[in-house]
Amino acid sequence: MVNDFVIYADTASDIDEKRAEAYDVQLIKLPLTMDGSPLDDHFDTKVFYDKLRDGAVASTSAANTATLTDLFEKELAAGKDVLYIAFSSGLSVTYGCAVLAKEELETRFPERKICVVDSLAASSGYGLLVYYASKMKKDGNSIDEIEQFITENRLHLCHQFTVDDLFFLKRGGRISAATALAGSMLNIKPVLHVDDEGHLINIGKARGRLASIKALADKMVDTVINPLEQKVMIGHGDCEKDAQLLAEMIRKQMGITDIEIYYIGPVIGAHSGPGTLALFYLGTQR
Repeated sequence: MVNDFVIYADTASDIDEKRAEAYDVQLIKLPLTMDGSPLDDHFDTKVFYDKLRDGAVASTSAANTATLTDLFEKELAAGKDVLYIAFSSGLSVTYGCAVLAKEELETRFPERKICVVDSLAASSGYGLLVYYASKMKKDGNSIDEIEQFITENRLHLCHQFTVDDLFFLKRGGRISAATALAGSMLNIKPVLHVDDEGHLINIGKARGRLASIKALADKMVDTVINPLEQKVMIGHGDCEKDAQLLAEMIRKQMGITDIEIYYIGPVIGAHSGPGTLALFYLGTQR
């Protein structure tokens, strides 16, 4: 059977359990702690951001090779192939661990196919690639066709971010303490994107929150491909009103109607912080 395979993604995609079920995707939960204690699977995302605002420290880690091997082995033993779309190798070692799992399992299941694809993406940008993979599977495409699509289109998956609190970028080493202090005093908001190697890169700055939101929309105007024919995703770190404002800008400037808004999940939010706003779409280049 052409569709006798399982798609895996991980929680850095900002896909929750409800969407994973709708997409028919198996979700790998990346380890997450807050103030040193593991978070359970059913915590409230808004509460998570409230705790960050109150000074709690969240941290994440990669899925290890043993965990991935065990997950994939169950599918292979049941006679199914595996396609794992992995969190960007520029931001996590999870992809590398998955490649090691693939290499081990291929020696034990030579008759099965294991595809591990580096999304070079994060947050709902990564989730958008998983959405397209899910849709293609439902339309009858093979595992090879989906792997090829992702490989050919991942560098057209544009990620535009801005953040409200520079502290989280400073803590993650993205900006210096002096830059964070000066930026906060002058109300400077950075504009960032994920580059072709899957790294988070600062590409500009804006004076004030409204200007930074407008900068995201303006960048999309410059780079978007066939805006009326694609899905756009907006992620937010507990700032839904700003996400709705960005969506309205996009509708007015480009006529796009297929826009979905989601929380930025804790795996990404632990590093980007409350008030992060992100825009994802297919464009000419990142």
